[in-house]
Amino acid sequence: MVMRPGTEQRLLDAAEELFFSQGIAATPIDAVLERAGVSTATLYRGYASKESLVAAALTRRHADWIATWDRMVDAASDDRGRLLAVFDALDAYRATAGGSRWCAFLGSAAEYVDAPDELRVVLDHETATLRRRLTETARPLVGDRAPVFAEQLLLVVSGALAMRLRDPAADTTTARALVVGMLP
Repeated sequence: MVMRPGTEQRLLDAAEELFFSQGIAATPIDAVLERAGVSTATLYRGYASKESLVAAALTRRHADWIATWDRMVDAASDDRGRLLAVFDALDAYRATAGGSRWCAFLGSAAEYVDAPDELRVVLDHETATLRRRLTETARPLVGDRAPVFAEQLLLVVSGALAMRLRDPAADTTTARALVVGMLP
């Protein structure tokens, strides 16, 4: 990428802020450029398309999300707490300046019937990471049932994120209680 780090940071900040709060389709690339204070030529030196920029913003967001989740897992005192840390992380991430009204990954996936390859790779990676981490944290509690339990947990987590669209004040209390009830 032929872009200075500060320029790239401003561009990704603007993309993340606008795409994940206003919607990708609803946000013209000119609005991102204006917010970032960069030219069209600068954008296209670093990103081949709007979708490439979305993919880069999602990749950065994924790294931030994983770091938040890791902090919550590290703070947990037992296996149950490490599993439930996903909910602590969801609440903590939402409270950050970069948090949005719901999941940027779900929102991005919903905007594309057939996502371009660069975007599909990022969305698939995020889902696979979530699935793998949920399986790993569930294994000490449910043993060989961990893959199935993780799929159920993935559904609960996704539902909790989606509920933020219906109720902006929604937190993870109900989702957490549901998972606690599923545990042995």
